[in-house]
Amino acid sequence: MSRQRGFTLFEVLVALAIMAIALAALLRATGLAADNSEGLRLKMLATWEAQNQLALMTARRDWPAPGVSSGDATQGGVPFRWEREVIETPDPRLRRVLMKVKRGDGAYVLAELNGFLRVPGGGG
Repeated sequence: MSRQRGFTLFEVLVALAIMAIALAALLRATGLAADNSEGLRLKMLATWEAQNQLALMTARRDWPAPGVSSGDATQGGVPFRWEREVIETPDPRLRRVLMKVKRGDGAYVLAELNGFLRVPGGGG
């Protein structure tokens, strides 16, 4: 009488358990990668908005008074809230501009950018 070879039920169950654990780990890694991708996209869009605000000030040749102002903008279909702080510098011909951009419904800063404005008309 020949004995048949094959897997026992226990061996099959162990193999299935290992596969289930591996697939769950893979699914979690994929989910984390998707979340990370969306976070990077938001930070990129917020940085673009900060750069746009500084570029607008430069193009308009603005010379704002020191202080804080804010506004709303949309970049890539995402609403953002920007905050601009204008700070005097030791050189009276320059002003430092600190831009902070948050998501429209969020409380934390997605992008922060420093820039400098020169007094309009050349001034040196």
